[in-house]
Amino acid sequence: MGLEKRRVYLDRELEAEAYWFYGIMQKFPNHFHEYYVIGFVENGQRRLYCKNKDYIINPGDMVVLNPFDSHTCLQVNDEALDWRCINIKKEVMKEAVEKIYGYDYLPVFSKTVFSDDEILSLLKELHSMIVIGSESSETRRAVFYKIIEKLFEKYTEQDQNDEITATAEIRRLCRYMENNYCQKLSLDDFSKIAGQNKFTLLRNFNKIHGLTPYQYLETIRIEKARIYLEEGSTPAETALNTGFSDQSHFTRFFKSLIGLTPKQYQKLYKESI
Repeated sequence: MGLEKRRVYLDRELEAEAYWFYGIMQKFPNHFHEYYVIGFVENGQRRLYCKNKDYIINPGDMVVLNPFDSHTCLQVNDEALDWRCINIKKEVMKEAVEKIYGYDYLPVFSKTVFSDDEILSLLKELHSMIVIGSESSETRRAVFYKIIEKLFEKYTEQDQNDEITATAEIRRLCRYMENNYCQKLSLDDFSKIAGQNKFTLLRNFNKIHGLTPYQYLETIRIEKARIYLEEGSTPAETALNTGFSDQSHFTRFFKSLIGLTPKQYQKLYKESI
């Protein structure tokens, strides 16, 4: 394997992150993010499973993940991956849509993998500006809004709602896990909270989210862990505060989902500020 590079760049004005993973061969297990991911493959070929669909991503393809879109990815061949993306929090996305269109709406993008030269060119431009730290915040924001506008117009449906197919019981369980992620929860607990037997719960939860309830819970814990690390908590403190049984388990799971150890993530985050 050649040189491997994993970098995270924070744009404090946009409140967005730029990821640049170069020379990567790592397989990422099934997980989700609480934020939007808008990215592209510069080199290499990647296989993506998202919401029970199978995609082959080639250089030049764009990938858009909504918050809570469960996905896993791995290399197709022995060519390392050059992956670049922008991560956008839900509140930042909602604010951008309100600024552009004048109303409160959180979009659900209908395409996961697609080719769009116009949006790709804008995304590459924004990613480069964040990485290099060039141009004014107004210029970066103008490009950022243009990307959101194009995605919104081409790849959303106004009547979409991410809870349409979810039952009230599953939504209640998800809300409970999001508010009580530090608790030690078992399948019996999940079953009682949702009001469904274990078999029905596992089948329905996987159908809706593409994950087991426990995978969903651990992914929430990792998303909360990112915040603790960004705020300066040690990996040991973060593991305790997010409900992991021990630091080694936390470290393994964090790297499997984020691609960096907690210490690496914290160091790169501090360097980007």
